[in-house]
Amino acid sequence: MSETQNYMINTFYVANDGSDNTGDGSLNNPWATITKALDNVPDNSTILVRPGTYVGRVRIRGRFTQGVTVRSEIPYQAVMRANETVFTIFNAEGITLEGFDIAHSGSGASPLVVQIQTAEPPNITRRITLRNNILHDSFNNDILKVGNGAREIRIEGNMFFNQQGSDEHIDINSVENVVVQDNIFFNDFGSSGRINNNDTSSFIVIKDSNGSDDGILGSQKVQVRRNVFLNWEGSIGQSFLRLGEDGTINFEASDILVENNLMLGNAANLMRSDFTVQGGREIVFRHNTIVGDLPSLSFAMRLIALGSNSANENIQFYNNIWSDPTGTMGTEAFLDVDFAEAPVGQNTAVSLDNNLFWNGSSPIPPDIVQFITSTDDVNRIVDDPLLGSQVDLVVPHWDGNAFKDKSTTIREAFERLVTLYGTPAPGSAVIDTANPIYSPTDDIFGNNRDSEPDIGAIEVSTEI
Repeated sequence: MSETQNYMINTFYVANDGSDNTGDGSLNNPWATITKALDNVPDNSTILVRPGTYVGRVRIRGRFTQGVTVRSEIPYQAVMRANETVFTIFNAEGITLEGFDIAHSGSGASPLVVQIQTAEPPNITRRITLRNNILHDSFNNDILKVGNGAREIRIEGNMFFNQQGSDEHIDINSVENVVVQDNIFFNDFGSSGRINNNDTSSFIVIKDSNGSDDGILGSQKVQVRRNVFLNWEGSIGQSFLRLGEDGTINFEASDILVENNLMLGNAANLMRSDFTVQGGREIVFRHNTIVGDLPSLSFAMRLIALGSNSANENIQFYNNIWSDPTGTMGTEAFLDVDFAEAPVGQNTAVSLDNNLFWNGSSPIPPDIVQFITSTDDVNRIVDDPLLGSQVDLVVPHWDGNAFKDKSTTIREAFERLVTLYGTPAPGSAVIDTANPIYSPTDDIFGNNRDSEPDIGAIEVSTEI
């Protein structure tokens, strides 16, 4: 049997005009719901969801060894809406959701847009992938919550925007082995016809709110890599990425890798810092590019211990770019913190090596009262990375029919942002100057780095 024949045999359909009572999942007689399809398809199947708007909660369930893919037949044309959690993924294994437009139906919704968790231990929710989806406009709480002991979760190639209130795009909470890669994160409330109250929290938080109740103490083994963050419209006390939040006695985030991300400070709204660690340990932050005015209280990092937190432990910053071409790095702040906030007594074993710093025509803030300063990087480079101006940046908001930047896919929007605003020009001081000991094998595009890698998210010699 050919691969094409096998694909057709294992392909099933869901449609608005289908029936869960009389349908058989065929093209001409589809089911009406994804849940019905998952309850009936064999392992190694593909469920294609035909274009249309589907209203109401979808329960993603079933355990599949080889895996089942649930895909919008035409990307972003299967529109999933509910005034409650749109997708609940509880006690499931081996399922991929791909190509959907997912959001709350409007104000008054119950919390969360998508929730992934283990609900009935020891039946762990694991091997779940969200790929190439547009997840947006929560009107209550997070857009996506991954918690309660879930494991082996992949969140890749998606677009996230517009959570609600003091919550996140993604709340990664008491889990293990999670990869967040190749996504775009931003807020653009006005384009969704909503008011920006500047009260939303970090785009991503990694923490543990429930101790060891679910068998995991502190979120562990999480990778945040090859993502683009931009257009901050949130709270003055939050960050693009935050590790720890609840002030618990245990380390809330351990063994965390943050690499090859592009963080764009294009918006005028004040944030606390692009990266916060509160009660974390064994954290590597490498080959990230942070560039723009980024009005903030501390431009590069906030490393703190609050409540019952132990001091942060073993945090490493290698081969990153921190660039404010406007020369205002941290001067928007009302605190005596500019480049970094890292109080003495709240951190142990923090290291910086081989990073590039640039503050336009102004010096890098000295931060003399902090545990760590830019001058602790003995191999630092202070020079212009020659990155693109953000003056004409268009946020790639999806309006239900098109992306505002005229991209046709999430990936196209991703590549446009990286190419225009994260790519060093010829002659940049970042080219061939990274310390290869600290470098990953790839860059933000997934291209291989060479033997003399570049500082920051992009390997210029292999860019696409």
